[in-house]
Amino acid sequence: MKNLLIIIVCILVAGITEVSAQSFKVIVNESNSTESISKDDLSDIFLKKKNKWNDGSSIIPVDQNARSATREIFSEEIHNRNVGAIRSYWQQAAFSGAGTAPIERSNDSDVIEFIQANSGAVGYVSESTEVSGVKVLAIE
Repeated sequence: MKNLLIIIVCILVAGITEVSAQSFKVIVNESNSTESISKDDLSDIFLKKKNKWNDGSSIIPVDQNARSATREIFSEEIHNRNVGAIRSYWQQAAFSGAGTAPIERSNDSDVIEFIQANSGAVGYVSESTEVSGVKVLAIE
């Protein structure tokens, strides 16, 4: 019985990991030469610790709104923190004059539209979203 329970837990954990690992796509403008990005670099970009692409152009991160399930998953997987912790980070940064949070867009289509219009932009959309006019980055 104990072995069966262990097997069930392992299957559930593996299933949860796979679902969360495929819950969003990171997208950039089609003109961006970047093909892949590490989780650490992505976190630094969305925390505005990294603000230039490799070609020297400015990075414009765009978040989903704070109530978005996609943002919650992105925050957990990329920052290893929940949305509330990231919002607190930005409140403290704004209060101290250290910076402001990335702009937010209401939904996947608004994120795509923003990225299409801004060559340095980077954002994320749910995995199921059909994307065109943008490039999907591989996450290392």
